[in-house]
Amino acid sequence: IKISKTIQEGAMSFLMAEYTYMAVYIVLFSIFLVFFTGVPTTIAFVVGSVTSILCGWIGMKIAVFTNVRTTHQCWKNLSAGFDVAIQGGCVMGLSLVSLGLLALFALVEIFKAYFDFSSSQVMYEAIAGYGLGGSSIALFGRVGGGIYTKAADVGADL
Repeated sequence: IKISKTIQEGAMSFLMAEYTYMAVYIVLFSIFLVFFTGVPTTIAFVVGSVTSILCGWIGMKIAVFTNVRTTHQCWKNLSAGFDVAIQGGCVMGLSLVSLGLLALFALVEIFKAYFDFSSSQVMYEAIAGYGLGGSSIALFGRVGGGIYTKAADVGADL
């Protein structure tokens, strides 16, 4: 339990440091986007970015929670550990996909209600900013997480 708490604290402090840099990126890139694509695309970008950050936070919480329980179950037998790992992965996958789809649905409905687009195609082109925001934050998470993991591996080797 003490080790799992330390791992959880380390993971959360890493996320807070990474999200600080991501916030700067979101602000700077939003300024760039608003001039070149317009307000709706910028709003979609910010919503996609925030959704991706929220998914990363929830995913890290679930992953750390599940990893500790998986390790504990593997002491009994590998089959029990595998079952816990699969269940944790299913919860994480379903939660994150559901959150992303709900945010996207809400964005489409808000765009329909508050913006006057000349056609549906123009609206959906603006909503492409949602994917840009989500993908760019996921890229930050992947690169930053890889660096964090490598640093942890080197620390463990030393």
